[in-house]
Amino acid sequence: MDRDRYKEVIRVCCLEKDLEIMEHGDQTEIGERGINLSGGQKQRIQLARALYQDCDIYLLDDIFSAVDAHTGSEIFKECVRGALKDKTILLVTHQVDFLHNANRILVMRDGMIVQSGRYQELLESGMDFGALVAAYESSMDLVEMSTPVSDDNPQTPKSPHTPLTRGESNGESRTLDRSKSEKGTSKLIEDEERETGSVSSDVYRQYCTEAFGWSGVGAVILISIFWLSSLMGNDYWLAYETSENTIFNPSLFMMVYLIIAGVACVLVFIRAFLVAILGLKTAQKFFAQILHSILHAPMSFFDTTPSGRILSRASTDQAAVDFMIPIFLSMTLVMYFNLVSIVVVTCVNAWPTVFLVVPLVWLNIWCRGYYLATSRELTRLDSITKAPVIHHFSETVSGVMTIRSFRKQGRFFEGNVQRVNANLRMDFHNNASNEWLGFRLELTGAFFLCTATLFMVTLPSSFIQPEYVGLTLSYGLSLNAVMFWTVFMSCMVENRMVAVERIKQFIRIPSEAPWRIADCLPSPNWPTHGDIEIIDLKVRYRSNTPLVIKGVSVNIYGGEKIGIVGRTGSGKSTLIQVFFRLVEPSGGKIIIDGVDICKLGLHDLRSRFGIIPQDPVLFEGTVRSNIDPIGLYSDEEIWKSLERCQLKDVVAQSLKNLMLLVVVDSGDNWSVGQRQLLCLGRVMLKCSKILFMDEATASVDSQTDAVIQKIIREDFSACTIISIAHRIPTVMDCDRVLVMDAGMYLTLLSLQLSYTCKLSKEV
Repeated sequence: MDRDRYKEVIRVCCLEKDLEIMEHGDQTEIGERGINLSGGQKQRIQLARALYQDCDIYLLDDIFSAVDAHTGSEIFKECVRGALKDKTILLVTHQVDFLHNANRILVMRDGMIVQSGRYQELLESGMDFGALVAAYESSMDLVEMSTPVSDDNPQTPKSPHTPLTRGESNGESRTLDRSKSEKGTSKLIEDEERETGSVSSDVYRQYCTEAFGWSGVGAVILISIFWLSSLMGNDYWLAYETSENTIFNPSLFMMVYLIIAGVACVLVFIRAFLVAILGLKTAQKFFAQILHSILHAPMSFFDTTPSGRILSRASTDQAAVDFMIPIFLSMTLVMYFNLVSIVVVTCVNAWPTVFLVVPLVWLNIWCRGYYLATSRELTRLDSITKAPVIHHFSETVSGVMTIRSFRKQGRFFEGNVQRVNANLRMDFHNNASNEWLGFRLELTGAFFLCTATLFMVTLPSSFIQPEYVGLTLSYGLSLNAVMFWTVFMSCMVENRMVAVERIKQFIRIPSEAPWRIADCLPSPNWPTHGDIEIIDLKVRYRSNTPLVIKGVSVNIYGGEKIGIVGRTGSGKSTLIQVFFRLVEPSGGKIIIDGVDICKLGLHDLRSRFGIIPQDPVLFEGTVRSNIDPIGLYSDEEIWKSLERCQLKDVVAQSLKNLMLLVVVDSGDNWSVGQRQLLCLGRVMLKCSKILFMDEATASVDSQTDAVIQKIIREDFSACTIISIAHRIPTVMDCDRVLVMDAGMYLTLLSLQLSYTCKLSKEV
């Protein structure tokens, strides 16, 4: 590692301040998909990773979209024009203010290059580039138009609906202490939970009684006893008819034998049907429980739990519950009854063999306990080492473009091999322990069988009648195999019950707040005005982590447009997450139209808000299923929404039927800007009284941004809008701007034109 180059890359990518704030600096653990980083931090870390490689050609795809104006300028100055000044750079961007420094500009439309040249040349030629620059300059003209206002403290409009008297600023007298804020003590990704010792009897009870209670278990046991009794009845009937004191009647013998065999067939069919129904019902209930638990888990659970662990329990462990455990448990039950019947028949008809059977049973029980102590833990380790394989593979697939770009295929291939080997090592040792058990059980069983056979043959007929010697030997020959398989199958059941144990761990995940609270339902048209009061709000992601929102108190009046600005990582997106209670407040309150949001059910709360997130989410399906997931709106309403959010032409060019236009998983066949516009269309259909916008136009050009801002002004004029933005023109339509830094807000500015310069300095 080149330490000097590393430090220089950190500096030019403006990451020094972020590393100071992070708990462990550059050794801070990063969660899956960078879940504990802001959008701007993720972009700058990716830029730093590319810059550290010291290549000749750099392909930079919209690296300024998620960073604030000041940070973007610093990156362009120190990185693009500084560290990379002697490199070939291909920069894809919507930020036209950086283009006058480019040696050559390519303007694209509909997949084709329509203009090429230097900044001034393209500007003079007009066309597409001229329109983009004109849109940008018109938005900046609004910023530069400054009219002096004599009143240094302009009054903000008061809501006519709700009298709010709490102070509007709490940040002026506070000093920021970023270097030594309170520290968390735990790792982000905790070690996977693992039980030790024997599987609890409570796990067996829960599995067996999950479907139909003890009645289902009793029915299976009863049918199994009747079935095995019919099999033993056939053997006894054969022994009785072939004895010396009985006159053999072939027709009677065959008729009784066939009747008993027919009864046995019916009973085994009923038993198989009952076992299948019980196993299927139990598996369905377990899957429903684990699915409900995961879907209702708090967001902190997904921060600290890799997806591989979730997939492992919902796939491998669930498969064991679906298929393996019902089969093994059913076979073990039969084996135990069969073993008991063999021991009983042998001891009744050749009682001296009891002196050999007892030590044989004791020896098998001892071997079983000795083997299980190892095999059970190996099975647990096998399940735990499977999750990293799934997690590493899924992350490799999702990041394969980056891996290939940096030529790190060998490193990831080796990492995958190491994880697979760690998992297969457990499988190898498990198979070795199975061989150990099988060899000893077979050897001891064969020894005792030979001894018992020699014992019965040498005894006089007065001790054991000859016909019962044959019956005893026929059972004794199978005793060795039955005892081995009884012990082995019971061990397999114990090992497979680890899957139930692991599923139960996830079923016990603490759930987020209730979906609905019956005695605290908001009115059907809540929120009516959109008044918001934030009182000393404190937020931390988990109980053992530092505060990320530190005592914010703000009043927002109904119909106001509030812009939130600040450096990346200052807590802007977290503030919006608290409104949806994706993160629960650690202290303070949020009151909307007189209702404390923490007292509402999550569905009643979240369904009343609209949001356009920083990372737009699309699901595999169609445009209609994404813009109207519940199917509440007509095609005409959807087309109107698409037209308003500038997507009608895109959809119409592809296909006129909304039901058939495909959206692939994560919306990868749409650009990031189009995904954000689709989310805007979704919100426009919903017509929420309160709208949250988290960098809603970060990935669109200035021309489209201006159009979207115009749409928002017209369609959401009566709504309360809270908008996070890094572009100053984006927040110029706002009534007030909240400036945040390190989880606190520095000031709440009333955005009159005379305050533009002050706002720019704060940002």
